[in-house]
Amino acid sequence: MKNTNTFSILFWLKLANAKNGKAPLYARITVNGRRAELSLKRKLLVSNWDANKNRLKGLSDETKIFNNYLEQVHAKLYESYQGLRDKNQLVTAQLIKSSFLGNGENNHALSDIIDYHNEHMKSTLRWGTQKNYYTTHKYIFLFLKQKHNTADVFLSELSYKFIIDFERFLRHQKSMGNNTVMKHIERLRKMVSLAFKMEWIDKDPFIKFEAKYERKERTFLTSEELQAIENKQFNIFRLQLIKDLFVFSCYTGLSYGDVMGLTRDNLCIGIDRKQWIYSQREKTDVAVKIPILSKALGIIEKYRTHPTSINKEKLFPTISNQKLNSYLKEIADVCGINKNLTFHIARHTFATTVTLSNGVPIETVSKLLGHSKITTTQIYAKVIERKVSNDMQRLEELI
Repeated sequence: MKNTNTFSILFWLKLANAKNGKAPLYARITVNGRRAELSLKRKLLVSNWDANKNRLKGLSDETKIFNNYLEQVHAKLYESYQGLRDKNQLVTAQLIKSSFLGNGENNHALSDIIDYHNEHMKSTLRWGTQKNYYTTHKYIFLFLKQKHNTADVFLSELSYKFIIDFERFLRHQKSMGNNTVMKHIERLRKMVSLAFKMEWIDKDPFIKFEAKYERKERTFLTSEELQAIENKQFNIFRLQLIKDLFVFSCYTGLSYGDVMGLTRDNLCIGIDRKQWIYSQREKTDVAVKIPILSKALGIIEKYRTHPTSINKEKLFPTISNQKLNSYLKEIADVCGINKNLTFHIARHTFATTVTLSNGVPIETVSKLLGHSKITTTQIYAKVIERKVSNDMQRLEELI
């Protein structure tokens, strides 16, 4: 015969630890008058908490979703209690807590690994990468809200099905292509993998998942298109500046972030006693040493005495990447270039039109671009092969 136990669950705010109007949320498990407390790792506004109902006040969607999360926690605690009873085991508040958490180990939520990642990776990830993670976080919580009607899930609940459901959800977002979907999945994967390595979960739900990227041809300017931009002069300063920055990148291979970060300290005398750029790639922290071609050097000299460059101690006046790419569309139209011109195309142009097409060995190009693997540079070599094939096809048609 099974023992009869008194059992209750109470959600409450620990007002003694309140700060800035917020207090941590706990679940109290009581069995036969003995208690065990469980932190839910959430802080709520005291004014929004209904102590009588043990739930958030209000009827907003956010409130409903959070209260639904509390119902799920309540259900899981009751399930732990019922599981002990069904096995005819001793039932105590502490055993229920241990069963709920997974043999006494912390049962972390998805938001826990997101918070941990944000806190501990901010010193190692560049700001652009951090922003990408924040965007992924936004879609994760939107997915939980719309498809699971909850504000959070435990890491132990993650499964292969959760991943493919999230993938399907992302594919229905407006203007999100396959590779962008895969990038979001990969960021989630990195965070879950971190949780697995820290033993926050017993198994990796991504073990059967394979990311499938679509290989895309790198867009670059032909020598004629590059020449058209170089020859064009603009009376409007912002357009002339954007054009000069773009051309500078075409002859150095530096990305937007790397160009904007250049200072006088990055200019050095190289092994050939000529001017070089010694820098470090913002994206990968890989050191790059680039001999400065005369066209790039002329642009540096042009802005040497510009007030903005002097005040900010940079080689060039700074401008946001968003504005820069917006103005490049204008420049493309004026120059008759029928391509979606972005600043990163300058880097592709350096790799293809300026270097590889002119016989610079791929090993040298890889060094100049700051690639950590030559296989990354080989993508551009394939583009050159495609160009050779197209040129030969036109020759075949002529003869």
